[in-house]
Amino acid sequence: MKKKDLHNEVKMMEALLKSSCRTIWEHPEEGGNEKESANYFRRLLGNEGFKIVNEDHLEHAFYAEYGSGKPVIAILGEYDALPGLSQKVTDSKTPVSEGAPGHGCGHNLLGSAAAVGAIAIKRYLEAEKICGTVRFYGCPEEELLSGKVKMVYYHMFDDCDFAISWHPMSANMVFDSGYLASASAHFEFKGRSSHAAFAPELGRSALDAVELMNVGVNYLREHVTSKARIHYTTDSGGFAPNIVPPLAGSWYFVRAPYISDVKEILERIRKVAQGAALMTETVMEMKVDYGCCELLENHAYGDLAYENMKEAELPIFNEEEMAFAQSLVDTVTKTDAQKAQELYDTEGRPMTWKLNERNLYQVKPLTASSDSGDVSHVMPMCVFSVSCWPAGVAPHTWQATAAAGCSLGEKGALSAAQIIAGIAYDLYNSPGKREAILKEFNEKKDDYAPMYEE
Repeated sequence: MKKKDLHNEVKMMEALLKSSCRTIWEHPEEGGNEKESANYFRRLLGNEGFKIVNEDHLEHAFYAEYGSGKPVIAILGEYDALPGLSQKVTDSKTPVSEGAPGHGCGHNLLGSAAAVGAIAIKRYLEAEKICGTVRFYGCPEEELLSGKVKMVYYHMFDDCDFAISWHPMSANMVFDSGYLASASAHFEFKGRSSHAAFAPELGRSALDAVELMNVGVNYLREHVTSKARIHYTTDSGGFAPNIVPPLAGSWYFVRAPYISDVKEILERIRKVAQGAALMTETVMEMKVDYGCCELLENHAYGDLAYENMKEAELPIFNEEEMAFAQSLVDTVTKTDAQKAQELYDTEGRPMTWKLNERNLYQVKPLTASSDSGDVSHVMPMCVFSVSCWPAGVAPHTWQATAAAGCSLGEKGALSAAQIIAGIAYDLYNSPGKREAILKEFNEKKDDYAPMYEE
């Protein structure tokens, strides 16, 4: 079986892929609650002859395995949705159910393409009777940036040799740098309640501590690496103004190019919080929710993914699909559209033009964060994207949810499945490429130190 035959095998599963994309899109589940989505993929792959292996500590995490021997290739699938992004397939903000979750990051496409790609690879191994193993990984909680971190902690990726991942996006790209390291931490302050007018001197305001902490962190921003990002929100506990609030807290996200940067910044934020507690005579408790690593660069693997992107049949959208894509772009603010024009170099052309453009980017930094970064530190990993919505539409929006629920996203997912299968084909059949990827990985990897603790 040649690689082109493998691509055709994927095309023959187009109906299955569309059904999968639609099923997951119509039943969105937030991170930590992906029961129906995980079970759907367990059934799908189990019926294809995969052995299903579950993890007792993570109810909605599993892997489906076929084959034997080396190399063992991990295909990463995700299926969690985002809160509040319920949306119909329409060019106006119209929730299916007000306040409900929706697939604004296209994980219905991501998981479905990964599953179809894994099935195609399984059929290839079966037909050719060659040595090798394929695993589809059902990965929960990606939007919480924690699922794969926990899966690594519980040794679910042990014995794997290579990982393949993709993401719906606005262009066809290979990412061999990016995925900022990130961490989430809660800072809770406990003070003493009192009547704010009758006896304010008896109170110790936890809210004062929160405000002082946030001011201190704002001053800290000047003295951290310029590529770091520090985001926060607050919780005053809902007390009335005439009560000195005894409880309040801040929730912080820290992103930076390397996990070492994140740890250093978090430690400095902790000291600021301690100072706020001293100034207000309150008690501070810090809890780190999770931490995920940056993507470990592997240019040899990026080159392999890029070659397979050129060989696959990238999505071509018809006039009706292009018109719908443009109607989504028309809902985006001029400021956001201008930013997208700069990012995707549209040169004043309609923002939909990129959808049918085959200009591929071999190297592109990705400045978001993902728990996939931790996987890249335990084995070589490649990440690519395929056009599933137009430039100007950002992930985590209702517009992206609408695109992910129709043929725009489904066509991108079909191409992604071909690329996944092609990459795996080369890994099984090209020892030289495997060696080059592993050589670079071994040269760059360091002591992996995850932040997750049970």
